[in-house]
Amino acid sequence: MKASRRGEQSERSEVVEFVPRQELDRAEQKIEQQQQEIERQQREIERLKQESERLRRELEAALRAGKRQAAPHSRGEPNSNPKRPGRKPGRNYGRQAYRPMPSRVDEQIPVPLPKRCPHCGGGVQSESCEAQYQEDIVRKTVVRRFDIGVGHCQKCGRRVQGRHRLQTSDAVGVGAVQLGPEALTLAAILNKQMGLSLGHTRQVLSYGFGLGVSRGGLYRALARMAGLAASTYAGLVEAARQSAVNGVDETGWKVGGRLQWLHVAVSAQVTVYAILPGRGYEQSAVILGADYDGFLVHDGWAPYYRFQSALHQSCVSHLLKRCREMAQMVSPAAAAFPLAVRRLLQTSLQLRDRHQQGEVSQHGLCSATGRVEAKLDRMLEIHYRNPANRRLARHLEHERPWLFSFLYCPGLDATNNAAERAIRGMVIARKVWGGSRTWEGARTQQILVSVLRTCWQQGKDAFARMVVLLRAPQAVTLDIVPGAD
Repeated sequence: MKASRRGEQSERSEVVEFVPRQELDRAEQKIEQQQQEIERQQREIERLKQESERLRRELEAALRAGKRQAAPHSRGEPNSNPKRPGRKPGRNYGRQAYRPMPSRVDEQIPVPLPKRCPHCGGGVQSESCEAQYQEDIVRKTVVRRFDIGVGHCQKCGRRVQGRHRLQTSDAVGVGAVQLGPEALTLAAILNKQMGLSLGHTRQVLSYGFGLGVSRGGLYRALARMAGLAASTYAGLVEAARQSAVNGVDETGWKVGGRLQWLHVAVSAQVTVYAILPGRGYEQSAVILGADYDGFLVHDGWAPYYRFQSALHQSCVSHLLKRCREMAQMVSPAAAAFPLAVRRLLQTSLQLRDRHQQGEVSQHGLCSATGRVEAKLDRMLEIHYRNPANRRLARHLEHERPWLFSFLYCPGLDATNNAAERAIRGMVIARKVWGGSRTWEGARTQQILVSVLRTCWQQGKDAFARMVVLLRAPQAVTLDIVPGAD
């Protein structure tokens, strides 16, 4: 009996249930449709990724194009309804300005009344006399001839010749015709400080003063001026190395059509430029010295951190700008991190300003600085999924020790804007006339620009000092070098 039951159970277990063909076809068809839908969604996802990448590249290109505009008023499409230019009429006009009264009169010209009225021909009776002043430039080139006495020493037999205080050189013969010191100084200011090319500088001298000179003649004369200023330049370099704080930056500069790099170091008293074949630590050390132990304020460029004896301040302005641009490019969810970093950096700058205004004590500044740093540390502990946020977090981790140096050292600049302003003129000159053709021209550029910029920085008359330099019978060091008075 039990055996028969076991046989029936074994027969039931071997029974195979068949699915109707129609249901099987419908299931297979449904699976196939699902696979097609998955493939379609994957293609759509890939297309959207490509579209997102394309839009991101276009946005980056648009942002870069805005930075490349050389004109100060190039800011995209003009306003369709701009405000009227000039001051507003009425009570809001403000104080009306006019040219001040001249301190001297070089030429006095009487202007008599006409004998007859120009309107009706009647007689004219004199009542008063009014003064009018005119300040003008006289187009005149002064040509000086120096009749130089020449002889020889009765003791050693060497050639001896006289020298007048207005001379800039002892050369005679083929070098007897020279540019005067004031003309050459004006050319140096036009070319090196204001960014005009040698051709445009030549035109200014010709149109403004009737002075004919070639571009090659200007080049050689400026090179000679740079040679005379070499000792002053060396003193400026030494002053930069002794400065407690230097703002540093670099930009591209062409020499002979090949890309080189123009470096600048700006301290409280001097500005030094150097054109060098690279933008690394070795080139920066040419200006500052490898053992520089002061503060370096810079944009976070990695080679600057190789100054191991120096203290650093990473530019807060660069980070604010990076966070602002990131927030424009990423999704709203991903923009939360750069916006939070931006708010934190702005808080640190506000804390600095409040301390400078006396609203926060030194103890309060230290406490608030600790809270700011702790908040940044908590933000950096989070793992971010967006690649741009991960890059920003890595950069902030690298810059973390030097982000808030300006809060620990009141008076230290939080940005390297001083170095960027110093380098802006060189960027404009590079765009106007391309750079230097030779390394000799690059040397002339770096020396003369350093001297002129330092004169401007110290509020001293560059024109008068360069004239003195050219007329000195022996090499002199200008008084713009600290300690050279």
